[in-house]
Amino acid sequence: MKLNERSLAFYATCDSPADNAGFLYKRGERHTAYHRRWFVLKGNMLFYFEERDSREPVGVIVLEGCNVELCDSAENFTFAIRFGGSKSRTYVLAAESQAAMESWVKSLSRASFDYMRLVVRELEKQLQEMSRGLAGGCGGSQDAPGPWKPKPSALEQSRDRLPALPAILPKENGCAVWNNVLGTDRPPGTSGCGGHDEEGTPRPPPLPPRRRVSKGEAASAGAAVAESPSTFCRLHEQYSREVARLRQDWQQKRRGPP
Repeated sequence: MKLNERSLAFYATCDSPADNAGFLYKRGERHTAYHRRWFVLKGNMLFYFEERDSREPVGVIVLEGCNVELCDSAENFTFAIRFGGSKSRTYVLAAESQAAMESWVKSLSRASFDYMRLVVRELEKQLQEMSRGLAGGCGGSQDAPGPWKPKPSALEQSRDRLPALPAILPKENGCAVWNNVLGTDRPPGTSGCGGHDEEGTPRPPPLPPRRRVSKGEAASAGAAVAESPSTFCRLHEQYSREVARLRQDWQQKRRGPP
């Protein structure tokens, strides 16, 4: 890899924020003595200077294809940066405290491009799962996301409580009876079928007998008709509020949690 020394020196000393910085003890390649150096981590590049106020770095370590691990040494709080390959160099560093060593090992392990690529893939996967959950309308459920269903209104709940009518009208001798409710009494002598005339053609069933309405029933019916507009207005207002509430809940679920 070819690196421009001036560009590296400018990048190492510019005002861009550093991922980590501090003094570490670096073991020499030929001599095993440790030298105190000022280290600055920016991205996947680890610069080290002779002093904190030095204008140019002494060297740089590109943190790609390497492993950061603890190692046994005479110095305390030591760790190593090992690269793959038999001829690759291993950098042995020592921190001044346990907390500093843990901080450097963590930041150096996360500095490579391969690690950032894994993090980006994981974040993209989580974003896709969240998008599918919001599109499916799941409200924090642990099951698979499914379509959102509105809460049944009071009218639908009241309909569910009504008794079910027979799907097929009862028949007597092959003809349907006039009354839809089972067990209703009929006038004697009427079976619900019209029978046949003299020529053999079937006759229509007889009409049900008319019931005379008394004066009291007529007055109550008139009062019910007079009250029907106000009853309709109350029902209209009730269901309008119910529809508005359901629409508001649906819009909130569509927008997702705040």
